[in-house]
Amino acid sequence: MALSVYCICAICYLCSHIALKTDNMSITDRDIMGGLAKGLAVIETFTADRPRQSIAEAAAASGLDRATTRRCLLTLAHEGYADYDGKFFTLTPRVLRLGTACLATMPLPQIVQPLLDQLSEVIGESTSVSVLDGAEIVYVARAAQRKVMSIALMPGSRLPAYCTSMGRVLLAALPPDQVRAVLGDGPLPARTQLTLTDPEAIMAELVRVRTQGHAVIDQEVELGLQSLAVPLRNSRGRVLAALNVGMASGTTPATDMPGRFLAAFETVQAELKALLP
Repeated sequence: MALSVYCICAICYLCSHIALKTDNMSITDRDIMGGLAKGLAVIETFTADRPRQSIAEAAAASGLDRATTRRCLLTLAHEGYADYDGKFFTLTPRVLRLGTACLATMPLPQIVQPLLDQLSEVIGESTSVSVLDGAEIVYVARAAQRKVMSIALMPGSRLPAYCTSMGRVLLAALPPDQVRAVLGDGPLPARTQLTLTDPEAIMAELVRVRTQGHAVIDQEVELGLQSLAVPLRNSRGRVLAALNVGMASGTTPATDMPGRFLAAFETVQAELKALLP
């Protein structure tokens, strides 16, 4: 049975966040296990657009040659991490052992989930917490009142940072040169006709987000969806994550979202500031 691609994203989160600390050690080429690196690269090719792949498709997506990709996929199938019907491969629920083990041991989800559940009950809308991973946000906790997107969001899900409210809050906390490196020269992909795609326009918007302390998105990531996000800081003032509320557009004008939700968000921000390491 095929595994939900948004569960698979937990594996991508693991691959990008479980890294050796290099402050006190040096990693050389001979320390790297090439086969493991290639296997992880193949796992990461399974996305929302590619939940079911042939060897040729996975090879093209991973940048590996077909023979290497074939061995990686057949190994995954042999170990129970993938299903193979003779032509196509899909990941199985067994692969979640890798990603959920990582998420379960992270302190951030454990700390924020109770407050997130409480906040969602109080405001009656779905809320989420995410962290920044390169050009994407990764959901680490979620309290869903109702489905607000066409995709099923859950811990481990990923979305582009440039067009999401949490992404803009997190990008706004970075130095401008880092943000430009993330955005590139552009234009960025337009997910809807309302998506900001010009890096300069996004940079200007990030200045406004940084000044006002929150970001509002109106149908930039998906038509019919609007959201509000704020940064989550630790006691030293460092932005560690972002908190948002997502809702269907039309119920409350996007411009009215700060007035409706910011007071409740500020309470959560203050509580988490004392708890986050």
